[in-house]
Amino acid sequence: MTQMHEILMRVFGFSDFRPGQEEIVQAVAGGEDVLAIMPTGGGKSLCYQLPALMGGGATLVISPLIALMRDQVRGLQAAGVAAGALTSGNTGEETDAVWRGLEDGSLRLLYMAPERLASGAMDRILREAGIARIAVDEAHCVSQWGHDFRPDYLRIGELRRALDVPLSAFTATADEETRAEIVERLFGGAAPRQFLRGFDRPNIHLAFAAKDGPRRQILDFAAARRGQPGIVYCGTRAKTESLAQALGQAGHAACAYHGGMEADQRRVVEGRFAREDGLVVCATVAFGMGVDKPDIRWVAHADLPKSIEGYYQEIGRAGRDGAPADTLTLFGPDDIRLRRTQIDEGLAPPERKGADHGRLNALLGLAEALGCRRVQLLAYFGEEATPCGNCDLCDKPPETFDATEAVRMALSAILRTDERFGAGHLIDILTGSATAKIKERNHDKLPTFGVGKGQDKRHWQAVFRQMMGRDLVRPDPERHGALRMTHAARPILRGEDRIDLRRDAMRRPEGPTPRAMVGEEDAPLLSALKAQRRALAEAQSVPAYVVFPDRTLIEMAERRPQSLDEMARISGIGAVKLERFGAAFLKVITGAGEEMHPARRKLAGKPQGALYDRLMEAQARLARGEDGTGKPLSCGSGTLRWIAERRPASLEELARAPGISTPKLDRFGPAFLDVLQDG
Repeated sequence: MTQMHEILMRVFGFSDFRPGQEEIVQAVAGGEDVLAIMPTGGGKSLCYQLPALMGGGATLVISPLIALMRDQVRGLQAAGVAAGALTSGNTGEETDAVWRGLEDGSLRLLYMAPERLASGAMDRILREAGIARIAVDEAHCVSQWGHDFRPDYLRIGELRRALDVPLSAFTATADEETRAEIVERLFGGAAPRQFLRGFDRPNIHLAFAAKDGPRRQILDFAAARRGQPGIVYCGTRAKTESLAQALGQAGHAACAYHGGMEADQRRVVEGRFAREDGLVVCATVAFGMGVDKPDIRWVAHADLPKSIEGYYQEIGRAGRDGAPADTLTLFGPDDIRLRRTQIDEGLAPPERKGADHGRLNALLGLAEALGCRRVQLLAYFGEEATPCGNCDLCDKPPETFDATEAVRMALSAILRTDERFGAGHLIDILTGSATAKIKERNHDKLPTFGVGKGQDKRHWQAVFRQMMGRDLVRPDPERHGALRMTHAARPILRGEDRIDLRRDAMRRPEGPTPRAMVGEEDAPLLSALKAQRRALAEAQSVPAYVVFPDRTLIEMAERRPQSLDEMARISGIGAVKLERFGAAFLKVITGAGEEMHPARRKLAGKPQGALYDRLMEAQARLARGEDGTGKPLSCGSGTLRWIAERRPASLEELARAPGISTPKLDRFGPAFLDVLQDG
């Protein structure tokens, strides 16, 4: 028996490795840099814990959650392994014991949160402590645009270089782009040995459902699993509390968990969930990363997750013991709108926003899949699979229809309007709705106007939604949500391929619908304007409304000013705010800033501004005299502004303008007076 297998049996009590573990352990123990992508519940922790017991020195484990670190340390200590953690939750005795273990060389695993690396002395302390290797758990947290980004993870690469030791990184959630970012930021671009284990969790039953009384749906799902531990993920803190209360009233042991709770309150919930059998936690995504409870029997999403990676990670909390587990994810139009808005209002660059819309499209495609959900989910992560027999669509296939012609109509409408409009405007074109915007843009003259009037708007909303789910079209962040066709749509448009879609499963929401701030067509632009406002407000450390109140942004989104002159006419924009913020918001609306001299900018939106422009034109025409052969002359911007504001009526009055010499008066005076007279 090898040392590795002896430790596996003696310390961890396993006679065999799980699939894929052994070769990773060998690589880590051999001092190789390693990046391992393993499914949740696949035994990642053993892949760095076991090598720590095979060689000399201590292994530094960087982990994002205190609760997870404490659980693992307790488990290792119970197994007789000298392990400790440096966390804000330590008692004085625990911290002293860690330092003693490092000093005498007995400590084999030291757990630490990435925030601890911010201390300037930590590199030296760890070097003196004899750290022999680094292990990074939840390595996807280093991705700056990922759903779990932790800024202090960016320090790990620097620490690795300072200590000059091998590093192993582990995560369950990393697409190709995120893997490349991990390699760049943790390994300095030098390729580690990569292990990509299967993403499938065949014991988890997958199911999605359109929202139709979502509280009742969650209560029914929980009632069928009464007494079994579960997690309900919610989109807001308020919903965690209201759902926990409803579950409690229905006889379940339930509690809420979210980032707004005090640390002590969160620790109580974490402790209860680890200890109590049958507790249901209603939580935001603040709960879960690193949850190590093996017997979670079900996970429900009361709201659509942010991305397909987030979905995969969150359902992965269930069934880590390999026994059957169930999931249910609810989704509705409001969820999709919220997730789109969160992307559009974020501060990511346009290309990242486009990729995030693509990830959301992938999740929508999974929600409205036509066949086995597991096949589609694994395909996203680059794996092939056969129908699983363990998802709702394998249980009961959905009703579909041939949507080839409808999709071609929609794609034609997108292209004929130069990919500049969102679904609402395109649906108006297809259904022949002659709105003011349609007429203003002459879109009622397009060949596609009214070609889809045989179906109602709800049908077309389902078509566009599922087109996004199939990634045939994506919202363009640079055009404020306008739909752009992807390459995947071209074969359908050219008649080389066909497509089936689901009969729309979404029902109309019952009761009053909240009134939107702006129409659907203007909502993406409003989101972009809010993102710009947020960036400016954060840069100045002021509340967002200090830059502009909502009503000003709403008017911008609806009127879409094309110049600073037009921007100045928006209510709530005075001269100072126009000077400070106008160009930034104009660039959001038009895609390009307007270069304007400060003297001219002070006249924006005023009649004098138009006079200034005409004076400038007259001056340009006469810059070299009437015949174009004279000495070049020009008046300064301040002179032109003075003339535009005071409107002198004679050459004598004009001569008082600052900076206007006799030669300039002779050349430009009569023309300037003509401009002023006409204006």
